[in-house]
Amino acid sequence: MAPKRPPAKAAGPRPVAQNRRARHDYDILDTVEAGIVLVGSEVKSIRDGKVQLRDAYARVQDGEVWLHGVHVAPYAYTNGFGAVDSDRSRKLLLHRRQVAELGNRTAQEPLTLVPLSIYFKDGRAKVDLALARGRRRYDKRHAIAARDADLEARRAARTRQREEA
Repeated sequence: MAPKRPPAKAAGPRPVAQNRRARHDYDILDTVEAGIVLVGSEVKSIRDGKVQLRDAYARVQDGEVWLHGVHVAPYAYTNGFGAVDSDRSRKLLLHRRQVAELGNRTAQEPLTLVPLSIYFKDGRAKVDLALARGRRRYDKRHAIAARDADLEARRAARTRQREEA
Protein backbone atom coordinates (compact mmCIF):
# COMPACT_ATOMS: atom_id res chain seq x y z
CA MET A 1 0.00 0.00 0.00
CA ALA A 2 1.38 3.38 -1.01
CA PRO A 3 1.99 5.95 1.72
CA LYS A 4 -0.53 8.74 1.88
CA ARG A 5 0.61 12.11 0.61
CA PRO A 6 -0.42 15.36 2.25
CA PRO A 7 -2.97 17.35 0.26
CA ALA A 8 -1.47 19.55 -2.41
CA LYS A 9 -1.31 23.23 -1.52
CA ALA A 10 -2.93 25.73 -3.84
CA ALA A 11 -0.56 27.90 -5.81
CA GLY A 12 -0.35 31.50 -4.67
CA PRO A 13 -1.48 33.27 -1.52
CA ARG A 14 -4.59 32.18 0.37
CA PRO A 15 -7.54 34.55 -0.17
CA VAL A 16 -8.92 36.37 2.87
CA ALA A 17 -12.24 37.08 1.14
CA GLN A 18 -13.73 35.84 -2.14
CA ASN A 19 -16.56 36.97 -4.39
CA ARG A 20 -17.92 33.58 -5.42
CA ARG A 21 -21.03 35.08 -6.94
CA ALA A 22 -18.94 36.98 -9.50
CA ARG A 23 -17.90 33.79 -11.31
CA HIS A 24 -21.57 32.84 -11.57
CA ASP A 25 -22.88 36.21 -12.72
CA TYR A 26 -20.04 37.18 -15.08
CA ASP A 27 -17.83 35.74 -17.82
CA ILE A 28 -14.30 36.53 -16.65
CA LEU A 29 -12.25 37.82 -19.60
CA ASP A 30 -9.06 39.02 -17.92
CA THR A 31 -7.69 39.44 -14.40
CA VAL A 32 -5.19 41.86 -12.90
CA GLU A 33 -3.64 42.16 -9.43
CA ALA A 34 -3.95 45.56 -7.77
CA GLY A 35 -2.87 47.00 -4.45
CA ILE A 36 -5.41 48.64 -2.14
CA VAL A 37 -4.94 51.94 -0.29
CA LEU A 38 -6.11 51.24 3.26
CA VAL A 39 -6.42 53.57 6.24
CA GLY A 40 -6.00 52.98 9.96
CA SER A 41 -7.10 49.65 11.31
CA GLU A 42 -8.63 48.39 8.04
CA VAL A 43 -5.62 46.13 7.52
CA LYS A 44 -6.19 44.33 10.83
CA SER A 45 -9.89 43.99 10.10
CA ILE A 46 -9.17 42.50 6.66
CA ARG A 47 -6.62 40.10 8.17
CA ASP A 48 -9.41 38.93 10.51
CA GLY A 49 -11.57 38.25 7.43
CA LYS A 50 -14.11 40.95 8.26
CA VAL A 51 -14.52 42.05 4.64
CA GLN A 52 -17.40 41.52 2.22
CA LEU A 53 -17.12 41.67 -1.59
CA ARG A 54 -20.65 40.65 -2.57
CA ASP A 55 -21.86 43.86 -4.26
CA ALA A 56 -18.45 45.35 -4.99
CA TYR A 57 -17.27 46.80 -8.28
CA ALA A 58 -14.46 49.02 -9.52
CA ARG A 59 -14.59 52.09 -11.74
CA VAL A 60 -11.97 54.13 -13.59
CA GLN A 61 -12.36 57.82 -12.67
CA ASP A 62 -9.96 60.63 -13.62
CA GLY A 63 -7.10 58.26 -14.44
CA GLU A 64 -7.47 56.30 -11.20
CA VAL A 65 -9.25 53.06 -10.33
CA TRP A 66 -11.61 53.14 -7.34
CA LEU A 67 -13.15 50.16 -5.55
CA HIS A 68 -16.78 50.75 -4.51
CA GLY A 69 -19.16 48.69 -2.40
CA VAL A 70 -16.58 46.79 -0.33
CA HIS A 71 -17.61 46.56 3.30
CA VAL A 72 -14.71 46.37 5.78
CA ALA A 73 -16.07 45.99 9.31
CA PRO A 74 -14.53 48.28 11.94
CA TYR A 75 -11.74 46.64 13.91
CA ALA A 76 -13.04 45.57 17.29
CA TYR A 77 -10.08 46.86 19.33
CA THR A 78 -9.90 50.36 17.83
CA ASN A 79 -10.37 53.11 20.41
CA GLY A 80 -11.89 55.60 17.98
CA PHE A 81 -8.76 57.16 16.49
CA GLY A 82 -8.36 54.63 13.66
CA ALA A 83 -12.07 54.35 12.88
CA VAL A 84 -13.06 55.06 9.26
CA ASP A 85 -16.24 54.68 7.22
CA SER A 86 -16.66 50.95 6.57
CA ASP A 87 -18.28 51.42 3.13
CA ARG A 88 -16.02 54.13 1.73
CA SER A 89 -14.49 53.95 -1.76
CA ARG A 90 -10.90 52.73 -1.81
CA LYS A 91 -8.24 53.61 -4.34
CA LEU A 92 -6.56 50.76 -6.22
CA LEU A 93 -2.90 50.87 -7.16
CA LEU A 94 -2.13 49.92 -10.77
CA HIS A 95 0.42 50.91 -13.40
CA ARG A 96 -0.57 53.81 -15.63
CA ARG A 97 -0.76 51.54 -18.71
CA GLN A 98 -3.04 49.11 -16.89
CA VAL A 99 -5.37 51.94 -15.81
CA ALA A 100 -5.51 53.27 -19.37
CA GLU A 101 -6.23 49.83 -20.82
CA LEU A 102 -8.98 49.08 -18.28
CA GLY A 103 -10.51 52.51 -18.83
CA ASN A 104 -10.52 52.10 -22.61
CA ARG A 105 -12.02 48.61 -22.54
CA THR A 106 -14.79 49.50 -20.10
CA ALA A 107 -15.63 52.64 -22.09
CA GLN A 108 -15.75 50.89 -25.48
CA GLU A 109 -17.39 47.59 -24.53
CA PRO A 110 -20.12 46.69 -22.04
CA LEU A 111 -17.64 45.35 -19.48
CA THR A 112 -17.42 45.64 -15.70
CA LEU A 113 -14.51 45.61 -13.27
CA VAL A 114 -15.33 43.10 -10.54
CA PRO A 115 -13.14 42.16 -7.53
CA LEU A 116 -12.77 38.40 -7.25
CA SER A 117 -10.74 38.09 -4.06
CA ILE A 118 -8.68 39.96 -1.49
CA TYR A 119 -5.46 38.44 -0.18
CA PHE A 120 -2.12 39.38 1.35
CA LYS A 121 1.09 39.10 -0.63
CA ASP A 122 4.37 39.97 1.09
CA GLY A 123 2.41 41.73 3.84
CA ARG A 124 0.46 43.98 1.47
CA ALA A 125 -3.26 43.74 0.76
CA LYS A 126 -4.01 42.91 -2.88
CA VAL A 127 -7.23 42.54 -4.83
CA ASP A 128 -7.71 40.26 -7.82
CA LEU A 129 -9.65 42.48 -10.22
CA ALA A 130 -11.48 40.94 -13.18
CA LEU A 131 -12.59 42.48 -16.44
CA ALA A 132 -15.93 40.76 -16.88
CA ARG A 133 -19.00 40.64 -19.11
CA GLY A 134 -22.38 40.08 -17.46
CA ARG A 135 -24.19 36.81 -18.12
CA ARG A 136 -27.84 36.50 -18.98
CA ARG A 137 -30.00 33.89 -17.29
CA TYR A 138 -29.74 31.42 -20.17
CA ASP A 139 -25.94 31.86 -20.21
CA LYS A 140 -25.84 30.89 -16.54
CA ARG A 141 -27.83 27.73 -17.23
CA HIS A 142 -25.54 26.87 -20.14
CA ALA A 143 -22.45 27.35 -17.94
CA ILE A 144 -23.92 25.09 -15.24
CA ALA A 145 -24.76 22.40 -17.81
CA ALA A 146 -21.25 22.54 -19.30
CA ARG A 147 -19.69 22.29 -15.82
CA ASP A 148 -21.87 19.27 -14.97
CA ALA A 149 -21.02 17.55 -18.27
CA ASP A 150 -17.31 18.09 -17.64
CA LEU A 151 -17.67 16.68 -14.12
CA GLU A 152 -19.45 13.57 -15.42
CA ALA A 153 -16.75 13.04 -18.07
CA ARG A 154 -14.00 13.23 -15.44
CA ARG A 155 -15.87 10.78 -13.18
CA ALA A 156 -16.31 8.33 -16.04
CA ALA A 157 -12.63 8.56 -16.95
CA ARG A 158 -11.62 8.02 -13.33
CA THR A 159 -13.83 4.93 -12.92
CA ARG A 160 -12.57 3.53 -16.23
CA GLN A 161 -9.00 4.07 -15.08
CA ARG A 162 -9.70 2.25 -11.79
CA GLU A 163 -11.26 -0.71 -13.60
CA GLU A 164 -8.22 -1.11 -15.85
CA ALA A 165 -5.78 -1.08 -12.93
